[in-house]
Amino acid sequence: MTNTFDGKYPTFAELLQRDGNLAGTSWGLFSGESRGTPSFISPQAVLQARDCIRTGTAFGLDYAADAFDPGMSLKRSAPRHTIYSSHAAHRDDYLDGYYLQGSTQIDGLRHRRADDVGFYNGTPDDLVREGTPELGIQEWSEAPIVGRGVLVDLEGYRSAQGAPIHHAHGEPLALDLIESALAAQSVTLRPGDILMLHTGWCEWFLSLSHRHKQELRESRRATGIAQSEEFVAWAWDNQLALVAADNFAVECLPAVPDSPFKHTAPNDHGMMHQQLLAKLGMPLGELWKLGPLSRHMRAAGNWDALVSIKPLNIIGATGSPANATALV
Repeated sequence: MTNTFDGKYPTFAELLQRDGNLAGTSWGLFSGESRGTPSFISPQAVLQARDCIRTGTAFGLDYAADAFDPGMSLKRSAPRHTIYSSHAAHRDDYLDGYYLQGSTQIDGLRHRRADDVGFYNGTPDDLVREGTPELGIQEWSEAPIVGRGVLVDLEGYRSAQGAPIHHAHGEPLALDLIESALAAQSVTLRPGDILMLHTGWCEWFLSLSHRHKQELRESRRATGIAQSEEFVAWAWDNQLALVAADNFAVECLPAVPDSPFKHTAPNDHGMMHQQLLAKLGMPLGELWKLGPLSRHMRAAGNWDALVSIKPLNIIGATGSPANATALV
């Protein structure tokens, strides 16, 4: 697979050579203080993404707000929907207990603070609260994330190899699996791509009984990317705008025993969220609905789409429903 890194930004190896708290971060490299790696998407890249629309078919990539009830989260419950009327010709409604990251969602840059260096771009802790705009999700609502989305069908690739992904065990998925699947699909990544990893986990999880879902939640095991410095470097050096997956946390739960982030991210038990969100400014998409899109793409033999992501415009929110759409 060819890496189309264009040299405008430092490599990840060069990021590690930055001084002090800047080591391993993208802080100060993008013109927008709160936009992060979606800055990799140039106007030219958006225009080129139009070529991904071949059939004029649209796919919504969000599950229902109450789809994961119960889900893997120990705290996020499904919202309660109420419809009311003031008179016979009127209907209105509202939600109670709406966790913005309870279903298909995008993690904002407020979602994780790096244990060792703090919030993205050195944003002071006291500015990350309700009512303040710094690092808020509204950045990507006011200027939505739109570009070329590339789907990597990890489920299809592994099934074709005769070794389906083992979701019940919460299998860690290594970087070499992602690269092998990309090569099998004959896909080359471009700067600003929105990477979508289809593992089949969401459809598998939603097919389980209520009791089995609860047992899995208590086990704290879920399929996802294996934590590694190699994956973080690969994501940055390929200038990915965003990494999304059809699983609970993008990365596997629990973190692999040899995670290199156990000492720098002790509050996250060695997960990569702090590296990707707080240090690189790379948003993460979780619980995306990728099954129907992957089946269409496999039948068509094309693996890219024009993807639009527009979070809710909530000032200072840490995350939001993705409101993601793929046009193919």
